[in-house]
Amino acid sequence: MKKRLWRIITGAVLFAASIIIEFYTDWFVIPLYLISYIVVGGDVLLRACRNIVKGKVFDENFLMAFATIGAMFIAEYPEAIAVMLFYQIGELFQDYAVDKSRKSISSLMDIRPDYANLKRGEEIRRVDPDEVRIGDIIIIKAGERVPLDGKVIEGRSMLDTSALTGESVPREIEPGSEVLSGCININGLISVEVTKEYDESTVSKILDLVENASSKKSRSERFITKFAAYYTPVVVITAVFLAIIPPLAFRGETFSEWIYRALSFLVVSCPCALVISVPLTFFGGIGGASRKGILVKGGNHMEALAKTEILVFDKTGTLTKGVFNVQKIQPEGITGEELLELVAYAESYSSHPISNSLRQAFGKDIDRSRISDVEEVLGHGVIATVDGKKVMAGNVKLMDMMNIDYNDTEHAGTIVHAAVDNKYAGYIVIADEVKEDSGQAIKDLRQANIKQIIMLTGDSEVAASKVAEELGIDKVYSELLPGDKVEKVEELLSRKSENGKLAFAGDGINDAPVLARADIGIAMGGLGSDAAIEAADVVIMTDEPSKIASAINISKMTIGIAWQNIVMAIGIKVVILALSAFGITGMWAAIFGDVGVTILAVLNSFRALDVKNL
Repeated sequence: MKKRLWRIITGAVLFAASIIIEFYTDWFVIPLYLISYIVVGGDVLLRACRNIVKGKVFDENFLMAFATIGAMFIAEYPEAIAVMLFYQIGELFQDYAVDKSRKSISSLMDIRPDYANLKRGEEIRRVDPDEVRIGDIIIIKAGERVPLDGKVIEGRSMLDTSALTGESVPREIEPGSEVLSGCININGLISVEVTKEYDESTVSKILDLVENASSKKSRSERFITKFAAYYTPVVVITAVFLAIIPPLAFRGETFSEWIYRALSFLVVSCPCALVISVPLTFFGGIGGASRKGILVKGGNHMEALAKTEILVFDKTGTLTKGVFNVQKIQPEGITGEELLELVAYAESYSSHPISNSLRQAFGKDIDRSRISDVEEVLGHGVIATVDGKKVMAGNVKLMDMMNIDYNDTEHAGTIVHAAVDNKYAGYIVIADEVKEDSGQAIKDLRQANIKQIIMLTGDSEVAASKVAEELGIDKVYSELLPGDKVEKVEELLSRKSENGKLAFAGDGINDAPVLARADIGIAMGGLGSDAAIEAADVVIMTDEPSKIASAINISKMTIGIAWQNIVMAIGIKVVILALSAFGITGMWAAIFGDVGVTILAVLNSFRALDVKNL
């Protein structure tokens, strides 16, 4: 980008110097014009030559090269350089957007384990995960990342699976439980028997999914290239006929006059309005979207976004807040306030996310002097004495272990049962909250003519179904790992129409492969992981799902303006070409008309910045 920018600046300075010098003297003007032309358009000439060698003759590079070289031959040096300069500026805008479209997803490599603690007899050695074989025993300490897939044979702990499933609530593991590489062991020492070698492990497959998904994703071919495939050969052939046929067919017509007209025809044929206004329109749309907190990483993604038919959502962190709060308090024999206070005090020494949610809901300072005899029963809950009362708070396993008759209920979330002095005291439901604007987002997407809205999540079926029903989502798939999500997206991609697109919106590391595989990947940027943001094509910087509908509406408006410019530029261009071919207008009139169309198209492009009501 810097090289191109410096080339444009240098060429423009030389061009301006050439024009100024020409007012005073003709000495050294032509060489200066030639240097300016080569500096500004040298890369275009090289690309045209390379494409000709590859058999791709008629593209915009060939047209720009042929037309400007023709202008140089008829001594229209300023026109040739100006056309090439405008073309390069337009390309700079386009490249700036496209070059920023996809960075390396190196941050995703954070889930790659650095080592494994291999146990051989009584000895424990730190080795590379590649060296571990199926059946080997590895030790995973608290705070360490699980290096390979396996089965727990000794120890109990809580496992942070958010890197894989996107869900915030840790999972309890005990002897017999399966563990997946990439997760983090939170608070216990566990021994694991390896069931898969590193190349077949979950973490390795995720990294491979991202790489393969990225390679499957094709860029939209720009309209100008498609247009030039037809426009360029027609213009060149017409110019050749214009130079040869009239002098041969009519007496009194000279080759010099008609060659001049043919070259003038080629100069006029340069699609300046297109090559400048179309990229500028997309650039304006991208700029307008950014004002609303929407980052679109290139004109090709803007074009694809306008064709979205199916929108697939992740749940946690996308449609929901990803923060667990108390949703319901159901006391038995005591008040709700008493139940919450006793449970919050009993859980006050725990760092578990559920405990944090309970303390936050209680909202008062904890007086530690009121608490004694705290016992944390791993994977079950907490037993503590609060104000002389024995308080038990945890899951149904704790109630069963303590022989407490409890209310067996089902809710979309985590249920904390409580007992006071061996008597059941009720339960508290803790769940993720739906974002305030998620409902509005679904309504707006319906109005934007999205045919199908689907949700994929690693969460439980009960929790997923509740959110889907609340928001009016068409279809939901739950309890999915990253590989399952990619498979579902692959299946959904086969259902869309030939010209339609599928967009996926997510926020976690686990969503990166799906974001890369979808036609359009939309990441929640405010709280989303770096990997998701880098793998996505569109980033919602405010974390508001309602902005997705705004992004689609902005893209449709941008495409509309681009087509207005295309129709206007081509229509007027055809008229000017006809007038030039018959010698009705001179070079100056043709240039004026061409530049005028360019100015009108550029001014129209600025409308793409106005996105206040979208």
